[in-house]
Parts: sequence; C-alpha cells; structure tokens
Amino acid sequence: MRNWQTLWPTLKRLLSYGLPYRRPLTLAVVLLWLAAGAEVSGPVVISYFIDSILPLNSLPPLLVSSLALGYIALQLAAAALRYFQALLFNRAALDVVQQLRTEVMDASLRQPLSTFDTQPVGQLISRVTNDTEVIKDLYVTVMATVLRCIALVVTMLIAMFMLDWRMAIIALIIFPVVALVMALYQRYSTPIVRRLRAYLADINDGFNEAISGMIVIQQFRQQARFGQRLADASHAHYVARMQTLRLEGYLLRPLLSLLSALVLCGLLILFGFSPEGTVGVGVLYAFINYLGRLNEPLIELTTQQSILQQALVAGERIFELIDGDAQEYGHDDQSLTRGRIDIRQLSFAYRPGTPVLRSVCVTVPSRSFVALVGHTGSGKSTLANLLMGYYPLQQGELLLDGRPIANLSHRVLRQGVAMVQQDPNVMAETVLTNITLGRDISESQAWHVLEQVQLAELVRGMSAGIHTMLGEQGNTLSVGQKQLLALARVLVLTPEILILDEATANIDSGTEQAIARALAAIRHQTTMVVIAHRLSTIVDADNIVVLHRGEAVEQGSHEALLQRRGRYFQMYQLQQAGMALDTNDETNVVSTPAI
Repeated sequence: MRNWQTLWPTLKRLLSYGLPYRRPLTLAVVLLWLAAGAEVSGPVVISYFIDSILPLNSLPPLLVSSLALGYIALQLAAAALRYFQALLFNRAALDVVQQLRTEVMDASLRQPLSTFDTQPVGQLISRVTNDTEVIKDLYVTVMATVLRCIALVVTMLIAMFMLDWRMAIIALIIFPVVALVMALYQRYSTPIVRRLRAYLADINDGFNEAISGMIVIQQFRQQARFGQRLADASHAHYVARMQTLRLEGYLLRPLLSLLSALVLCGLLILFGFSPEGTVGVGVLYAFINYLGRLNEPLIELTTQQSILQQALVAGERIFELIDGDAQEYGHDDQSLTRGRIDIRQLSFAYRPGTPVLRSVCVTVPSRSFVALVGHTGSGKSTLANLLMGYYPLQQGELLLDGRPIANLSHRVLRQGVAMVQQDPNVMAETVLTNITLGRDISESQAWHVLEQVQLAELVRGMSAGIHTMLGEQGNTLSVGQKQLLALARVLVLTPEILILDEATANIDSGTEQAIARALAAIRHQTTMVVIAHRLSTIVDADNIVVLHRGEAVEQGSHEALLQRRGRYFQMYQLQQAGMALDTNDETNVVSTPAI
C-alpha cells in the first residue's frame, strides 16, 4: 500500500500527458469495447449452434451458413477494430513521449551549472533516452493492454452471466486471488525495479566516461580496470533483472495457470452434478472457451505490472529532473552599456566549509584591462564564473554597471558578458555555425573575425570552406585552433565585458601576437578581464589582481607590483628565470655537434 501511495502521484502525472489527446484515445477505447464485444460474441454463436442446431435431425444449410459467416465476420471485425485502436494508441503514445522527451531536454539545459559538477553526464543521458523510452511502453503496452483486458473481462463476464449465472459465480473466484497476487508482486518488485533503473544509468555513465576518456585510458593502460568496472555494473543489472524474472515466475503465469485449472475443475464438477438438461454442452464449451480467454487477460494484466513499475520509477527520475531548480536570472532587462565591475567582500565555496574566494574586493573601471593572476587553485576561474553569472552569490556583492548581477536578466548577461575558456567546446557543426551559434551574423562578418584571429587561411583550405563540417568536439582541429575558433565566436559581436580564461595558453607565439593585435583593436570598446599564467601577456594591464588561496593579496600595475617586491614580483622572477633557462637549453641543443 505504501508503494502505491508514493507512486500514484507519478502515475497520475504521467497519464495527464495524454489529456491533449482525449479525442483519439476515447475513440480508441470505443473501438476496444466494440472489438471485445465482437470477440466475445463468437463463442455465443458456437454455443447456440451446439445446443440448438446440432440436436436437430437435419442441419438447415441456410442457418448453418449464416452462423458460419456471422462467426467469421465477428472475428474479422474484432481484428480490424483492434488494428485501428492500436494505431490510435501508438500515435498518441509517440506524441506524448516526444513532448516528455522535449521537456526533459529543456529541463536539462536549464539546470544550474552546479548540478553538472556532481551529476554524471551518462546518467542524464539515460534519463533523456532510456527512461522516456520506458514511459512510451506505459502508453503503447500497459494502457492498451489494461483497457483491452478490462473490456474483454467485462464483456466475457456479461456473456457468462447471460449463459449460466452459477458457472459465472465459480469463474469469479479467480478475481480476488488475482488481485492478491498483483498486490504482492507490486510490493516486492518496486525496490528491485528502482535498483534496475539505477544500474542501467550507471552502465550508460560508465560507457560515456570510457569513450570520452579513451585516450587517457589507453595511454595509462586502464582498459582492464574500466572493463572490470563496466562488467561489475552490468552484472549488478543482470542480478536485479534475474530477481524480477524469478518474482514473475513465482507469482505470475504458473500460479495464475494453476488457478485457472482449479476453476475449470469447478466448472466440470458443476456440469457433472447438474440435472440433465440444466447446463447444455454448448454452454460448457462457451465457459471453457471464456475461461481460456479470461486466463490470458488476467495474466497479461499481472505481467504488465513489471512494465508499469519500470515506467513509474522512470517517471520519478524524469520528474525529479524536470522539477529540479533551474538556473536563476533576474528581471532587469536593460542592456549593459559601460562594462564597469564592482566586487565587494565577495566570498564563495563550492562545498560548505571549503571557501574558494575570501572577501575579494576589486573595482574595474569601464573599458579598462584587468588581469587575474595566481597559482593554480587560487580562485581565478571561480571569479570568472561568478562574473558570468554561472553560480549564485553566497556572500558579498558583484555589480555590473552598478547593478547587482542577480537582478540582470538572462539576455542582458549573455549579450553583455562573454568568456573564452581554456578548454573551448566545439560543436559537430560547420565552421560558420560554430561562430554564429544561432545569432543574426552574416557570412562576411564571420570571415572578418576569422581574419582577426588568424584562422581565415585554414578555413579557406578546408573542403567546403566556412561551411565545412567539424568533427565531434572539433576533433579535426588542434587545441590551439579550437581556442581561436572560440575567440572568433566571441569577437564577432563585441561584448561589454570580455573574459579570457587562459585563452592563449595553447597557441604559438606568432598567433598569440596576432590575437593580441585583435584584442588591442577592441580594447577601448570593451572591459577586458584576462586570466593568465604567462605574466608577459598582461604587462600592459591597467590593473593586476594577485589571488592567493582565494584572497586578493595584491593589486596594481605591472611596474607598481614589481616595485612592491611581493608575491607578484616572486612569480615574475620565477617565470623570467624559467624563460632564460629554456633559452640556454635551446642554445646548447643547437650548438651540440652531430654524433
């Protein structure tokens, strides 16, 4: 009972998706009842023939032919009606699943970015694909089967009571026992099915991780370990599936077949002890026929519980995603015009008790160039993510153009603030699509920005030019070319605030100088926030903020920070010494005589 109380809201919500299709579903139900009536009428015709026609000394040819044609017509009508009702059910079911899958995908796209920090990608894919496919079976298989079985059972019971009420009462004994079997099956199968869906999601997640990291797996010879991990997940899924099969074997078909045989014995006993002429042979034939047909719908009803359980558990997982918190934005829809940034006493932590930023205070005037430097893990990228509005603020203030970032709308943030990341994402689309990303950008604008970032020559050499399809994750491009393409999609429409997160880390010196010239051309059109490890790239910054363990320990220009001889001075001296060492090594290699 407890399981049904928890699953009933899920079932009710899943069925509500069929409300827009009330008309075709209602027509399908009507066809179901007509088909059941036609199917049940067949044994009545045979019973009439056995009890009323066979005892006659001569068989009237016209009557016999009419009965035979009528029987055939009823069976053909039942088959045709079942075909059309199945067509209506399947069409409505596919429409429902398409709508549900769209909602799940939309919910996934609107999830807070913090969700993806802990949620494996493979499990999300499993919810969008596998779980929605199981829910399709709820409409295509479960609903159609349940309604068809109910229609058959009701019409057969009506026919049984019309033929002989005493034998009908004996046949009714099977129903309370079936209800008990269904309740037991539902109680014990629900936790197993929940584990089954979770194991399937683990398998998908494992495959996704293995395929995505295939280079690392092969490089470090981890094939055996990952193979064993996937084998363990698959075995857990197998064990859970075998548990459901054993449960079905104990409670479903064998037990119900035994009950049907016991009811048949009761009918034969009643027929044997009834006074002669009370129960005709034709009536007995009809009851045996109905009992055989009654047994199958009841077995189907109980076996559908397995699919129903899987659909309800899948529905729970899907609605958990749909009802989850979405990325929140404000309602201030006034566009950014200056690009001023004010950060006041800003603190942030991904996990409680482990702060990444501590009371950071930074002021970035409009159209200025600020650099964020510091060792790995000092909070530079976290600060950039907060500027993008990817995470809600926890403590302190972050103002853009004097307005709290939490109040800005989605449109204002995405049009006014843009970031080029260290690991850019390239879609398996054309070069032009990767630049425009659905925005109203002409091809000439795309070529112009490709010239700016030194990618035009490469694109012209491709088979279809700017319309060339790139591989998945841009695998046909080098890492540096991916960064150039990511920079192009940002520079094609200059934002008010431009954030560069190690955007030149994987490109050669010549291309870096070309990018520097492109950025210099827009320097007075946008506020630039640059995260850099190579301090030589940010010596011209108006302000350099040195982060250390989440705190802004130093701020100032390049010259001012060097004169202060603090942490920035130490970082700069270390890099200069490393560059000098690299130069000496190259000189030694060149001067070494060939052996």
